[in-house]
Amino acid sequence: MMTHYLLLTPGPLTTSDTVKQAMLKDWCTWDDDYNLDVVQTIRRTLIKLATPSTGYTSVLMQGSGTASVESVLGSALLPEDKILVINNGAYGKRMAEICQILGLAHEVLSFKETQLPDLEQIAVKLATGGFSHLAMVHCETTTGMLNPLAPVAQLCSDYEVRFILDAMSSFGGITMDVAKLNIEFLISSANKCIQGVPGFGFVIGKQAAIERCKGNAKSLSLDLYDQWHTMEVSNGKWRFTSPTHVVRAFAQALTELADEGGVAARQARYMQNQQLLCQGMQELGFEPLLPVNLHSPIITSFYSPTAPNYDFKRFYEALKAKGFVIYPGKVSDANCFRIGNIGAVYPEDIARLISAIAEVKYWE
Repeated sequence: MMTHYLLLTPGPLTTSDTVKQAMLKDWCTWDDDYNLDVVQTIRRTLIKLATPSTGYTSVLMQGSGTASVESVLGSALLPEDKILVINNGAYGKRMAEICQILGLAHEVLSFKETQLPDLEQIAVKLATGGFSHLAMVHCETTTGMLNPLAPVAQLCSDYEVRFILDAMSSFGGITMDVAKLNIEFLISSANKCIQGVPGFGFVIGKQAAIERCKGNAKSLSLDLYDQWHTMEVSNGKWRFTSPTHVVRAFAQALTELADEGGVAARQARYMQNQQLLCQGMQELGFEPLLPVNLHSPIITSFYSPTAPNYDFKRFYEALKAKGFVIYPGKVSDANCFRIGNIGAVYPEDIARLISAIAEVKYWE
């Protein structure tokens, strides 16, 4: 018998049985039984989730979410462009590393991992007039912090800077309108709040912005324009091998998102999960890393117990034995661990988790 754990992580995450079942058939990429307009339907659905406005398009990209981030940065920045990268965690840092490796003109505005990006400092940077683009992570899962989306989007509009948003861990779980926010490119992944499985990421962007990328990619595999153009003119065909099982699972996950009531309903469930998690953990004596007003409904960091016999690995294994998988900490100057509550996770699951943690507090 296969043991299924509840994955309390920021992705890959726990998927529904029906999403898993969508992968139980082998598919041929060229066969009509596989295609049936599935990719084009996914692309249209993603745009509708992002905005009711026109002028946006979408493209799917094989690989991890990071591959899609790299495809945007490596395709969208022309030789004369320069990007400001906002960094207050591992994923902002990763965008800066991509820029460095690709040789893109960039500056990094860094803040502490537990610090919200300072809008005044961002404005001062943009006021220099030296930037064509700005990139920021929406939900920085290093800590669980939700960065200030609308105010940063407004600054980008005010200074006529193109806004690239890494919404890896928020799209599909937090309501937003990319057109109202004037987002140039939004990047996310199949295995996050849509509740699919790993295998591809996707980019939702202004069609004019994607067309601007033509001939500018720094990579063959991650050429954003060529991938988009091929899907446009060939009924959703991928340039290289389609991740067929993942695509079918994602199509099912999108259906289940709609059945749940859409993004607003899913956000409400995630928020309820997170509030129950924090309340229960605090009652057990755990302290959240961040102030409540900085929490996202995606994942929460908690300080590790200071008891001398506490060991995360032992704690992790004890919870795993009870069917729960949590996440180690990633903050450089704090001993902590993380618990996610996205995916096919419901309030009753959080209640079971809290009971399990109460039972395994061996260090008391």
